[in-house]
Amino acid sequence: MTLSTSARNEMFDQEYRDLLQTLSEGSVRRNFDPYLDIAWDSPEFAIDPNDPRWVLSPEIDPLGATQWYKSLPLERQIEIGKWRQANTIKVGAAFESILIRGMMQYIMKLPNGSPEFRYCLHEMTEECNHIQMFQELVNRIGVDVPGMRPLFRAISPIVGVAGGYAYVILFIGILGGEEPIDHYQKALIREGANVPPAVLRTMQIHIAEEARHISFANEFLRAHLERMNPVSRAVCGLAFPLAMRWLAGEIMTPPRTFATEFDIPREVFREAFWRSPHSRSILAGYFNDMRALATDVGLMNPVTRSLWKLLHIDGAPARYRGEPERVPHSVA
Repeated sequence: MTLSTSARNEMFDQEYRDLLQTLSEGSVRRNFDPYLDIAWDSPEFAIDPNDPRWVLSPEIDPLGATQWYKSLPLERQIEIGKWRQANTIKVGAAFESILIRGMMQYIMKLPNGSPEFRYCLHEMTEECNHIQMFQELVNRIGVDVPGMRPLFRAISPIVGVAGGYAYVILFIGILGGEEPIDHYQKALIREGANVPPAVLRTMQIHIAEEARHISFANEFLRAHLERMNPVSRAVCGLAFPLAMRWLAGEIMTPPRTFATEFDIPREVFREAFWRSPHSRSILAGYFNDMRALATDVGLMNPVTRSLWKLLHIDGAPARYRGEPERVPHSVA
């Protein structure tokens, strides 16, 4: 026996459906086009390859924090910083494509009248714009970066398609990819936005629209987890920190070709990604909000808390969304 369309839609409470309506209306009223809202050819957004603002932040970037990087001549710091930032942008675009594949698989199984269908399509439209925006920026920076690490690139089509079926795991993974980028960009702006203007403008647009996307992913998990049986919830509780740690590594760790190209010593690379106390503090900081979410939805228990700690992404949960860093994270 199958449920009718109305019965399946009534599985979600009115509060969740109202939120989806609000998010959909927000996407209609306030959205960005990368070729209308960024004046790419204006002098203000011209890319200067020797701009000192390419230098990596010693507080926010784990490689920028190493003594090896800080001791390099300014010209070399700029060259490395420009490559790293361009590659992170390229990886961000690739992650958006995985999100779109998985979300499209998911919504095509939804019944008529599903409140999730419309919003997911709005989000995918925005993510397509982000991919265009990120790729345009990479092209203008002029560094031929590879983006994703080889293994992740190879399996990414499978991850996207599989995520459309294991859709709760998919949305955990969406947050695992979105949170590090969102956290990093917000931290740069809080630090004083000492980045080239074209990079700053793309970050501002991305942060504005990602606020909706992250809000939806949070509420999607709340709505679907409460309908799952205890075994499925236990699986999701274990998947949560595993996905966070894996995707943070894939998105924020550059490929080994980066170390080869710039003669980065093996011990420096290991220190930066993610062996030193400072780099592990940065890593854990990406997920303050996710630890709060895991706690709120009942996925934080003695077993899963031990797993968060084992993966070096434990610490105090955020008291509110986007809370700035205040104290050092615990480092196991």
